[in-house]
Amino acid sequence: MARVEPDMSVFAQLQSQPEFTEETWQYINRRVSDWRIINGKVALKKNAALFDRIEKDFGVERGTLLALWGVESAYGDPQVQQNHMRPVFPSLAALAWNAPRRKAYWEQELLNALRIVDRGWSAPEEMRGSWAGAMGHTQWMPEVWLNVGIDYDGDGRISPFGRPDDALGSTAKYLVDRGKYHPGEHWGYEVRGAEAAHRGNRTYAAWQNAGVTRADGQAFSQPNATAQLWIPEPGGPAFLLGPNFYSVRSYNPSMNYALAICHLGDRILGAPPFYQPFPGSERALTLAEVQEMQTRLTKAGFDTGGTDGRVGNDTMRAVRDYQIKMGLAPADGYGGLKVLARLRQGS
Repeated sequence: MARVEPDMSVFAQLQSQPEFTEETWQYINRRVSDWRIINGKVALKKNAALFDRIEKDFGVERGTLLALWGVESAYGDPQVQQNHMRPVFPSLAALAWNAPRRKAYWEQELLNALRIVDRGWSAPEEMRGSWAGAMGHTQWMPEVWLNVGIDYDGDGRISPFGRPDDALGSTAKYLVDRGKYHPGEHWGYEVRGAEAAHRGNRTYAAWQNAGVTRADGQAFSQPNATAQLWIPEPGGPAFLLGPNFYSVRSYNPSMNYALAICHLGDRILGAPPFYQPFPGSERALTLAEVQEMQTRLTKAGFDTGGTDGRVGNDTMRAVRDYQIKMGLAPADGYGGLKVLARLRQGS
């Protein structure tokens, strides 16, 4: 710690979260993107044996883990690590010193990070992560690394970096141990006929008897499993949520986050978009359309940080700056069909 200088920029990050306000459909579209679906299929093919092993050992569906991996680190893309991560010790030191709240939490996480180094699992220069100290393929906080992580690849140390075995195996263990994941159950389903249904927790068979059916017309695969009804927005899609939806939510306490993860996992494995659209929504851009939008923004002087079809904070800032300059309201940073159409007009 003698040479650690606190990273004071974390306090601006702490105050500015979240940077963008998104409608539910925008949140889903940005995370369940064409880029993540396409690259999720590639990641599954490349790591099929690993996902086979995880499903056998923990019972966690591969779609869920693929989606978590894709959203948290773009399937371990080294550019994310290089361009968007920072050394965690200066960040945690600053937060432990003068965070406006939860100072004890940040101090404990700093100590946890030191214990990881003390055990020889990692070195400070390798430990790069978010401003809050989350690291690696599935963005572990030091406490999770220290207490939940397992040496799933048998190399003698536990690491969220490098090969994804430890990160994905440990994340499955996290979902089971802390999220109370039910092995072998699906997270839930989009449904129809929910408008007049009573709320509460009941079996899928009971929901079906009440007139609630799967939106795709198929039968519930486990009629005796339990689920509860959730309609995020009036007039939008309705869902029956099983325990594993809330297991995913334990990873990030946001209903929208859990829905995006569960839906992305289904899409990677071949499921279609939601049958009932959200009110006022537009379809997500294709990979080619996102690349076109990024290219046009870059040529117009708005730096998107690349034109690979992956929408990150750089692209969202470029979109917002473009919206402000062109007088497009709301200037929300969402790059969709309306922004693309305006860019095409401008050319």
